[in-house]
Amino acid sequence: MPHPGTSWQPQAHPARQPHEYIRGGTTKILTLFHPASGQVRLQSAERCTNAVLHPWLREHLSEILVALPAPAPLQDPTATRAAWQMWQAGLTLRFTLPEDLPPLRLLLVWDNLTGHKSPELVLWLCAHGIMPLYTPVGGSWLNMAESIQRVLKRRALAGQHPHSPAEIGRWFEQTARCWNAQPTPFVWNGKRRQRRRRSANEQVHRVGGSGACTCQPLPQPRSQAPAECQIRRQTTH
Repeated sequence: MPHPGTSWQPQAHPARQPHEYIRGGTTKILTLFHPASGQVRLQSAERCTNAVLHPWLREHLSEILVALPAPAPLQDPTATRAAWQMWQAGLTLRFTLPEDLPPLRLLLVWDNLTGHKSPELVLWLCAHGIMPLYTPVGGSWLNMAESIQRVLKRRALAGQHPHSPAEIGRWFEQTARCWNAQPTPFVWNGKRRQRRRRSANEQVHRVGGSGACTCQPLPQPRSQAPAECQIRRQTTH
């Protein structure tokens, strides 16, 4: 009798994997994740140098800003600066905020890498109302993008045998498009949120091995094949 499994195979012909591992190269997955909506922007690349990452970030962050509500035309400069400085409170190392600051519109959480602190990029972010927040060294679990990458990696690659880095990238992008068709919002489930919870019976489910969680468990797809039509999920509200 057929039953759900990681894949469907003809009887007496189980799925097989090569006995020898050949390192054919690597692929980089550029990722921007919006936890409140569950939407993910993803693109594969052969390299992830500043010359590749920074233009990609500018392009997609500009698209995100266009979709946001327009800021108020006139705001008190003192209140505007206070809104920016609030996110630096308690930090041991702070970057210097520019003198002229636009209204704060977006928070960008990312790793504490040297390339993310390039003066040209940081000034561009500040000029567009984006506050960069760096996770502590060894604290990548604070970044929910780590969670969505683990979820997508499992759905795209588990049980598969890719033959090239380009094939890995295509499978990731296909899986991300299917995810965005019915995304699952993520919420932060750190210690502060746990203390603020009024109901001890609230059901939360950790995802991706980080501090993120969902209100419903992510269903496991019946097949891990990379084809877009074979990746199915449930909508959560």
